[in-house]
Amino acid sequence: MTKDKSSQRPQKKQDNQRLGRGLSSLLGDSPVLSQTPAQTGVAGQPDAASTSARRPAVPGREVRALPIEWIVPGPWQPRRSFDKAELNELAASIKSRGLLQPVIVRPHPDQPSRFQLIAGERRWRAAQIASLHEIPAVISTFDDKEAAELSLIENIQRRDLSVIEEAEGYQALLDRHGYSQQELADIVGKSRSHIANVGRLLTLPQSIRDSLIKRSLTMGQVRPLIGRDDAEQLAAQIIKENLSAREVEALIRSSRQKSAKSSQAVEKSSDIKALEVRARTELGLAMRLDWDERTEKGQVVVKVTSLEQLEDMLGKIGLGPNR
Repeated sequence: MTKDKSSQRPQKKQDNQRLGRGLSSLLGDSPVLSQTPAQTGVAGQPDAASTSARRPAVPGREVRALPIEWIVPGPWQPRRSFDKAELNELAASIKSRGLLQPVIVRPHPDQPSRFQLIAGERRWRAAQIASLHEIPAVISTFDDKEAAELSLIENIQRRDLSVIEEAEGYQALLDRHGYSQQELADIVGKSRSHIANVGRLLTLPQSIRDSLIKRSLTMGQVRPLIGRDDAEQLAAQIIKENLSAREVEALIRSSRQKSAKSSQAVEKSSDIKALEVRARTELGLAMRLDWDERTEKGQVVVKVTSLEQLEDMLGKIGLGPNR
């Protein structure tokens, strides 16, 4: 048992290292705060030690305490929703212990003395709730492509993105910066098939995507719905009946089988229909001819209500008792 557990640990470490290499390749060897930011104070008069932050930062890579109002969200943030209860909980922790991990920013390209937030928007929002006047920030000169990469990687590492937010982040990098799926997979530490499968979720109706963001549906539950005209109807059924991913797959298989039978009935050729009409007329009985044109095999189903009807029919086709 001990051997099995130890054999699993290297894989987990390796997975973390894959993402870690992508993040560190962008950040490089960033300096770390020697003190916690609790000394930066709350909204009101800043501490004298932090007045140097009133000057715009020199381009480069450094950690400094910045006035919180100097920081604005960047356009590449993949997260669209922030849980209020979690923000309040984080704000209480920040108020008690300070913001221990700096946010990551770059100088705003259009607004002097302002900085665009690349990573750490949740911490930035919570710091505002906690009434912090200043927060520590890693200041760097990332271009748009690097900023988009870093924002997505940081959120994936924290594992708090919904699968739709993750998919939209991937798609933005693919569309705006010309990545291939394999290049993107290498950057974020995922398989190419994962990038492709997550991307297909963006073809689902908006109502289903919203349910994925709210986490009322999971990726496993909705993947079988991709490409179906009745996807929204099925999604409502999944939520109402609380179907598991396996139950959804079984439901889809059953639906496909019914659809196939229906299609076969609709696609019956005019020649087969003519034979059915002729047989009914000559035999005087209700009958159905099921014929598979691909295999050239089929069956004739004749309905009789009495033994006399059966004997009469057999007689008409030359199989009567007097033959």
